[in-house]
Amino acid sequence: MPGTRKLGRTSDHRRAMMRAMVTYLFENGKIETTVTRAKEVRAMAEKMITLGKGDSLHTKRQVYSFITKETVAKKVIDEIAPKYADRNGGYTRIIKTGARRGDAAEMAIIELV
Repeated sequence: MPGTRKLGRTSDHRRAMMRAMVTYLFENGKIETTVTRAKEVRAMAEKMITLGKGDSLHTKRQVYSFITKETVAKKVIDEIAPKYADRNGGYTRIIKTGARRGDAAEMAIIELV
């Protein structure tokens, strides 16, 4: 997995959280989360789009194995990845929105460009 942030979780919990957040990002187009989580999600989401751009069976299976919903994985391969076919990276945007009221954590919106 790209990145070295532990996010205060065990490796299994961290991987499950990243899979869920990347799936939700592809399903809805944007999510609001903390800045550090958004940076980790960006790394994984861009990797999944890059894999989806490949036309081999192996890359498609890698996308299907990471994204938790089959319909969303199909959407990545059929709709999202071809949209970025002529683009070399930079598929997501992070916009900082300010501090969260409860614990003053820096919040951000991550969205597909």
